[in-house]
Amino acid sequence: MRTTIVWLFSCFVMAVSTPSLSAAPEQDTVTETQPPNIVLLLADDLGFSDLASYGSEISTPTLDILASQGVRFSNFHVAANCAPTRAMLMTGVNNHRAGVGNIIEMIPDKFRGSPSYQGTLSTNTVTVATLLRDAGYHTYMAGKWHLGQSPELLPSARGYERTVALADSGADNWEQKPYMPIYDQANWFADGERFDLPEDFYSSRFLIDKIIEFVDSNAESDAPFFAYVPFQAVHIPVQAPQAFIDRYEDTYKDGWEVLRARRYQAAKTLGLVPENSTVEPMASTQSWQNLEPETKRYQAKRMAVYAAMVEAMDFHIGRLIQHLKDTDRYDNTIFIFASDNGSEGAGINIESNLVNDLMLSLIDYNDDYETLGLKGSFNTIGPNFASAAASPLSFYKFYVGEGGLRVPLIIAGEPLNLSDPNSIIDAFSYATDIVPTILQMTGVPQPNGRYNGREVEPIVGRSVVPLLEGQTQRIYGDDDAIGYELNGHRALFLGDHKIVYNRPPIGDGVWHLYNIATDPGETQDLRDQQPQRFAHMQALYEQFVVEHGVLPVAEDFDPQQVMVSRMMRDRFGGYLIALVCVVVALVAFGFYRRRRLRTH
Repeated sequence: MRTTIVWLFSCFVMAVSTPSLSAAPEQDTVTETQPPNIVLLLADDLGFSDLASYGSEISTPTLDILASQGVRFSNFHVAANCAPTRAMLMTGVNNHRAGVGNIIEMIPDKFRGSPSYQGTLSTNTVTVATLLRDAGYHTYMAGKWHLGQSPELLPSARGYERTVALADSGADNWEQKPYMPIYDQANWFADGERFDLPEDFYSSRFLIDKIIEFVDSNAESDAPFFAYVPFQAVHIPVQAPQAFIDRYEDTYKDGWEVLRARRYQAAKTLGLVPENSTVEPMASTQSWQNLEPETKRYQAKRMAVYAAMVEAMDFHIGRLIQHLKDTDRYDNTIFIFASDNGSEGAGINIESNLVNDLMLSLIDYNDDYETLGLKGSFNTIGPNFASAAASPLSFYKFYVGEGGLRVPLIIAGEPLNLSDPNSIIDAFSYATDIVPTILQMTGVPQPNGRYNGREVEPIVGRSVVPLLEGQTQRIYGDDDAIGYELNGHRALFLGDHKIVYNRPPIGDGVWHLYNIATDPGETQDLRDQQPQRFAHMQALYEQFVVEHGVLPVAEDFDPQQVMVSRMMRDRFGGYLIALVCVVVALVAFGFYRRRRLRTH
C-alpha cells in the first residue's frame, strides 16, 4: 500500500510541475500508466556473435524472440573486463570515476591509493537500484556482483532489497568452489550474510530460481520491480549440463577458422555489420588444419561445452519469462540483455602445460575429455575459439579491440514505444547509457550530482530511449569523446571513429585509427590518411587521462603476475618454500595423470 501511495504522489507532483505537454520529459511516453518492471540480464564473457540473433549457430530461442519483438544494438560498447563494466551499468558513471579502473585482482599495490583504482564501487556513486528503490520499486539481484564484499559494498547495501551475490570474479557453476587459487573459497552472500549454496546447484538455474522467489515474495504488492541477473555464463570455468552439451557434439569439428568466417557471413546477412566490411584472422589464432585428429576432437568439445552453457542460460531466461507470463507480470516488463565484455581468450591454446596443470591441481579440477564441462571439470575455449566468438571483430576480453568492447544489447518489452520492432540500431552507445535509459523508462529523475543531501558522481551516460522511439539517429555527436583504458591498453571513441592501442604480446604497441561504423573489424588503419583527426583524438585521450585519474603502467606490466604475487602473499604467506615443494609434486602427478587418461 505504501509503495502505491508513493507512486500516486509521484505522478501528482510530475503533473503539477509540468508547464505544458510540449515541455513534458521524454520518459512520460513510457510511464503514462503503471511504471514498468525492469529485468536487466547480463551475460559474462559472451562474444559479439554468440547469440543466434547475432549470427551464431548456438540455439538461443528465448533471446531471439526478445530480439524479434524488440531491438538489437550493433554498436554497443562496454569495458574490456567485468567489474569496470558492472560499475558503469550500476551507476551510469565512467568506471574510473566510479573507483573501478580495473578488477581488484589485477590492480598493483602502488595504484591502490588512487580513487580511480579501488577495484570496488565508490560510495560517491549512487546505484540505479537505490534510485529505483527510493522511488517505490522492489529491487532484486541474483548473480555475480564483483564490486566489493565488505558489508557497506555488497549489493544489499547498494539499493537492493533482496540479494544472493557472488562477490568474486567467478566461481564454479556446479558447487561452492573457487575457480582460481587466488581465492580460498567461493564468496557467496545472501542479503548481506555469508551463504551456502544448495547441493543441487547449477548457476544459471539457481539464479533464475532466486529471482522468481524474490519476485513472488512480493506477489501482493502493486509496486513494480527491478531485477538484475548477472549470470556466471559463460565465464570460466565453462560448464554445462550434459543434455545441452550433447546437442553440439559435432558442431565444431571444422574448427575455429571456419566458424569465424561463417559467423562473419551471418552477421553481414543479418545487417549487424556493413556488407562491404572485412574481417582478418587474429594474430593469436593457430592453424586448425595442422592439428592432430585427437587434438581437434578435444578442442571441438571445449567449444561444444561453451555453446551448451550459452543455451542453458537462454533456457533459464525462458523460465523467468514464462513465470512472468503465468503471473500476469510479463506485459508490463521491459527486458535489457547485454554482456559485460567480449569473449574470454584466457586458457591454454592447444596442449596442456605446467602452469595449467599446477592451477588444476591446486584447485582440485580436471580437464578430462569425457567429463569436460561437468562437475569437477575445468574448461575454457582459449584464444582460438574466442576469436570465433568475437567474429567478425578483432581481439577479445582484456584488449580494447572491438572484440573486447563491442557486445550484444537487446531491449524489448510491451511498455516500450518502439518505432521499428525487430530492427537493428547501429548508433554508437556505451555501458554508461543503461542507467539513464532505465531512469527515463521508469520516470525516475537523475540525481544530477547530488543525492539525499550529499555530492555524488554525476551520471555521464545518455538514454537510448530516443533511439528506440525513432526520435533521433544517434545520441552521441561528432564532438562527444569517450575514452577507455585497461592495463595500458587504450582507446577513444569520437563519432564514427576510434583510436586504439593494444599492448603486446597480442597487440603491436602502436596507435591506430579506424572508422568502426564502416570497418568494425578494424582492418583499415586511417592514421596516415587522416593525421589531423588522429592528432585531435590523441589530444582528447590525454585529456581523458587527466580527468579520470588514469595511471600509466610499465611497458613490461603483466596483470597476471599481479594476481600470482597477491596469491603468494595473501594466501600462502611465509610458507612459500613448502608450497614450491608441494607444487612440484602436484604438477608431476597431475601431468602424469592427465597424459595417462588421455592415452587410454
